[in-house]
Amino acid sequence: MASWAEFAAADPALASAIRTLVCQYGPGLGYLATVRPDGGPRIHPVSPVITDEGLFCFVLPSPKRHDLDRDGRYSLHSFPSEDTADEAYLSGHAGVVSDSGQVARLALLMHAAPGIDWKLYELTVDLAMYVRYDTPTTSTRTVWKDRPGHVPRARHNGPCANAVDSVQ
Repeated sequence: MASWAEFAAADPALASAIRTLVCQYGPGLGYLATVRPDGGPRIHPVSPVITDEGLFCFVLPSPKRHDLDRDGRYSLHSFPSEDTADEAYLSGHAGVVSDSGQVARLALLMHAAPGIDWKLYELTVDLAMYVRYDTPTTSTRTVWKDRPGHVPRARHNGPCANAVDSVQ
């Protein structure tokens, strides 16, 4: 599990492309998927926070927060753009941030309302993917997968309908 900073150091171009797409409207916007108790997905829009120190998400008391506390696996997909069909995807694990100073700094940065029962999670990056649509039927896909001691990167160019990625 790589932190956002470790991922960004390993593949700065991919991290920059993902950050630009997730933060295209100013604050981060995306869809966070978690694992329900029955193993199914739960998807909800969120405002992730991407800083040089990490990838974070404030979560209110909710079934989604219970999912993260029970099983920290997550997937985050970028919010659709008005200008392009490009998309970004991250997956990994969420852990609660216990440093009250860090929580306060990020709450201030994101204008999080005081007095609300927010819980801050840091999201690690196990897999990162960016898809750039060159035409409506062709795409360029860049994939980064965290493996201890190994940082592979795969690219695929071709028709979207037949795209199959291989991560080395």
